[in-house]
Amino acid sequence: MSLRVTFLGTGGAVPTTERAPSALFVNREGDTLLFDCGEGTQRQMMRFGTGFAVDHLFVSHTHGDHVLGIPGLIQTFDFNGREEPLTIHCPPNTREDLHDLVHAVGHDPDFHVEFDVVAPGEVALDGDDYEVCAFETEHRTRSQGYVLEEDDRPGRFDRPKAEELGIPVGPKFGKLHRGEPVELEDGTVIDPDQVVGPARPGRKLVYTADTRPREHTVAVAEGADLLVHDATFADDMADRARDTAHSTGREAGSIAARAGAERLALVHISSRYAGDASPIARDAREEFDGECFIPGDGERLDVPFPDS
Repeated sequence: MSLRVTFLGTGGAVPTTERAPSALFVNREGDTLLFDCGEGTQRQMMRFGTGFAVDHLFVSHTHGDHVLGIPGLIQTFDFNGREEPLTIHCPPNTREDLHDLVHAVGHDPDFHVEFDVVAPGEVALDGDDYEVCAFETEHRTRSQGYVLEEDDRPGRFDRPKAEELGIPVGPKFGKLHRGEPVELEDGTVIDPDQVVGPARPGRKLVYTADTRPREHTVAVAEGADLLVHDATFADDMADRARDTAHSTGREAGSIAARAGAERLALVHISSRYAGDASPIARDAREEFDGECFIPGDGERLDVPFPDS
């Protein structure tokens, strides 16, 4: 079961020739999710081959570098003859601004756009074997991140043990793996826990968008397979990070380490580091010894299961 992340925009408020504003595309077994939509996102989607089949758009906050791509993307959808509805999930008190943005320059799309206001702690999307929840972040405006967390998966099926118990190969194997007991021809009842191991965890993806480092993020990101965290500045601009309510690479690394995350992607890289962003990664790696990287625009990452 695939969970693929494409980093469409990894830059900060000011785009550079290498980094576009914030946008993260996630394909989870055919469900296509877009987290934030900075300027030019529709072009990034064409450039990096994600396609336009976006089912849900999750907005973290309404600063321009996270939402100014919405009018263009909506109009591109419309020009391509889209008929399927689009749901935009957004923080409280942002619906009217986003509605106006969707209808910018008097454009009314031919497909339905639904606005789903979701507060931190609430489920934004109840998907098939997973959900996306909002969580509170700390920025200069009302903002929130999102966590995609899969349900636990059934444990591993012990086929040799099943055959040893006399269970015939066939439908009974499937019933046991689904957690249903089966009865053999001699009347013996086999319970699932006799041939199925303990439940295995699904995957967790956490996207903070713009934020100061917060203890709450540590709790939300506990055991994350991938934490995508604001790392706008290196240590040389720590004061600027505080003043603008962003994080440094070191602060992001500390969050990842305390959360026990498996991987850390550092994003929202300031244009100050257009020539060399390695100091941000260096600072983060001094705090976090897991896999830590600064993705480039267009970079793809397949997130494996924890037990793979």
